[in-house]
Amino acid sequence: MRRVGVFTKVLVANRGEIAVRVFRTLRELGIGCVAVYSEADRGSRHVAFADEAYLIGPGPAAESYLVGDRIVETALRAGAEAVHPGYGFLAENAAFARGVEAAGLAWIGPPAEAIEAMGSKIAARERMRAAGVPIVPGTTEALASPEQLVALGDELGWPLAIKASAGGGGKGLKVVRSRHEAARAFESARREGEAYFSDATVYVERYLEDPRHVEVQVLADAHGSVVHLGERDCTIQRRHQKLVEETPSPAVDEELRARIGGIAVDAARAVGYRSAGTIEGLLSREGDYFFLEMNTRIQVEHTVTELVTGIDLVREQVVIAAGEPLSLRQDDVRLSGHAIECRINAEDPSNGFLPSPGRITGYREPAGPGVRVDSGVEAGSEVLPLYDPMVAKLIVHAADREQARRRMLRALAEFRVEGVATLLGFHRALLDHPCFVAGSTCHGVVESDELAQRAQDLSQTALSSHLTTSLAGGPDGGARLREHVQALELDGRRYHVRVLAPEPAWAELARRRRDRSRGVGAHGGGRDAVVSPMQGTVLAVEVAEGDGVAAGQVICVVEAMKMENEVHAHRDGVVRGLSVEAGAPVATGQVICVVEAE
Repeated sequence: MRRVGVFTKVLVANRGEIAVRVFRTLRELGIGCVAVYSEADRGSRHVAFADEAYLIGPGPAAESYLVGDRIVETALRAGAEAVHPGYGFLAENAAFARGVEAAGLAWIGPPAEAIEAMGSKIAARERMRAAGVPIVPGTTEALASPEQLVALGDELGWPLAIKASAGGGGKGLKVVRSRHEAARAFESARREGEAYFSDATVYVERYLEDPRHVEVQVLADAHGSVVHLGERDCTIQRRHQKLVEETPSPAVDEELRARIGGIAVDAARAVGYRSAGTIEGLLSREGDYFFLEMNTRIQVEHTVTELVTGIDLVREQVVIAAGEPLSLRQDDVRLSGHAIECRINAEDPSNGFLPSPGRITGYREPAGPGVRVDSGVEAGSEVLPLYDPMVAKLIVHAADREQARRRMLRALAEFRVEGVATLLGFHRALLDHPCFVAGSTCHGVVESDELAQRAQDLSQTALSSHLTTSLAGGPDGGARLREHVQALELDGRRYHVRVLAPEPAWAELARRRRDRSRGVGAHGGGRDAVVSPMQGTVLAVEVAEGDGVAAGQVICVVEAMKMENEVHAHRDGVVRGLSVEAGAPVATGQVICVVEAE
């Protein structure tokens, strides 16, 4: 494959599987790969994978991966000619794009003006409406107060959706179903907008019940060519963040594909777009398609489009940034077969999808026909609480949807990740559920207790704990056992058996100390304690010492691994011993307060 343009070395301003994915295409193009890393990421796979790697600061992203000036300085120091932002952190930061170009480097992304035009969701809605692109009904100006939200809800009807104007990826999005939820949702959306995008501005849209989330991939060069590569269905989500993506969409036929593809091309032209981008939209149950937002970057789920079109989207980004025309026209785009992507996150679906950071003690990827894994980890890697909980992306391609579904189930069963809870069991449960088999939206199923229980039954940790419990007399019935996988041969037949050995005394002592720190003492004090389910930062405290609370009431909000998590009172009572405040760090199992019975 020929080398593109004048690039001999490119810095990728991202980490983990994102950086590894971009490096692979750069290598195919004969381009040198430069990585950046934080102090917490010294042992990360992307660091070893690159040709060169440079330290850019401490672990928190705000002190390393989000410091644009430092990344530009590093690119110049490394002798890179261009910067690729990946698809997170600074990928949609217009100031960073300008800083890269001001330093004489090429920016492998869209023009800063296009990022700004689509970065503000309010401005983007107004621009799209002016261009004749259908938008979700709602406001095109900033929401000023909870009272204004209540007035809009009474006028337009509930539910409504509050969205951060600079938001994306489910951040800063809150669904408000009644006037009683208005104040909390307004403040939470503003807080997330400020925390993740440095912009607390929010607006309101009509909340569409059970729509499909259908997005369109576009490519645009500097020579006036804009093409779309079909749609992706990203309806399967939790907390408004995607879990499973597929293409083609089960709900889109050729006529609708041409219509929404045309909408996407019009939207890209309206802002003078260049590079790879995604037009996100909602497809109502009645068949109406509305522009939602534009992601001015490559998407996590770009992989499914690559498999059905045979087009390397990262390569096209590099080609476009080098000033060359697109290598294809609209008539050249052909969709072949069906592709599905499952995001393998370090999350516990049986515990509200809470993040599960920790060390990966064992790791084995699936393989075989039509199977692709984009990963940034290996055995011994640390899933850090500082960053996104994604471990890997598992993608399959087959002749049709049913074959792809069965291939995904086979690959999920082969995938092994030990040491942290993951979504492997969840995906196996979901893809085997009648709603997914039928190609429906699975509304109400994804976060249901039914699916959570099935996911737990299918998870590797559940299988191990079942054996441990049954042989050790229950969770607290005697010495705990550790599992080891062994192979043996008997009468010419090979068997795989699990060998359980007593847990070392030091491990049992550590467990008891941890339990005491969580308030689970021998006298039952744990029944009163409210503990943090994860390590993170306290964003807000909703109660004060001595307040009376009801079961289910929010005590505080903890941010961990790019997600807000509400911590609730487990019973009616009075708050005592409140030990946290906004902005303070909190550890897993740390006692936040005690709820005493009145």
